[in-house]
Amino acid sequence: MTQVFSCFDQFEIIRVFKIHPFGNFDISITNSTIFLLIAVSYIAFLYETNLKNGLLVPGRYQSLLEVFYETWHGLIKDNAGEDAYRFFPFVLSLGLFIITINLFGLVPYVFTPTTHVAITFTLSFAVFITVNSIGFMRYPTTFISFFMPKGAPLVMAPFLVLIEFCSHSAKAITLGLRLAANMIGGHLLLNIISGFAWQMLTCGYFAITLGAVVPIATILFVCVLEIGVACIQAYVFCLLTVIYLTEGLHLH
Repeated sequence: MTQVFSCFDQFEIIRVFKIHPFGNFDISITNSTIFLLIAVSYIAFLYETNLKNGLLVPGRYQSLLEVFYETWHGLIKDNAGEDAYRFFPFVLSLGLFIITINLFGLVPYVFTPTTHVAITFTLSFAVFITVNSIGFMRYPTTFISFFMPKGAPLVMAPFLVLIEFCSHSAKAITLGLRLAANMIGGHLLLNIISGFAWQMLTCGYFAITLGAVVPIATILFVCVLEIGVACIQAYVFCLLTVIYLTEGLHLH
């Protein structure tokens, strides 16, 4: 029997070590868990070897991390001001985590956790809870005014508060959905084009010399594009996080 493969097989969660301590309660270690641990370990290794014990004349990796550090520092400085500097470690860690997972996912046979909404929604909900907690702690009595635009008629308050509340709550969903959708789309495109190029390569001499040139060139272009998307999506996620933190800090 011929086995049929789907482009969506790359997103399948596989239980590597099945663990059911209490009946149907499942805490199995999956491929997603393994690659998340690998990404975190890699980030810790880079920090330990290149930042904590940095050289006066930086090497290749230290220079890359310093550029990343300065970019994320400027992200907070330009969008939130000095008042948000205390959240820099959180934003920097978030950016390193996302960009590492995204780039690892471009390696063949490596699972990409950020293609699953369970992972991206966890990150976005963590940001959402943090932002609202900051707002309530900083403005315990006036934070609710965030949902009522200034100068609006009082009679419109019930409708405006409801609309603003729904809009504010949607941030917890759209932040994670945007990241997952972009990563899924890129991986599907790369998978489809790669399959098409392989079929052209196995069709004969004519296909190898002429027909496969375009799809192979397209694969290389899409790979470069995916590297850019992986970096940009991490930046956009952190940029929106900083903007939401600014709203919590200044109520605007």
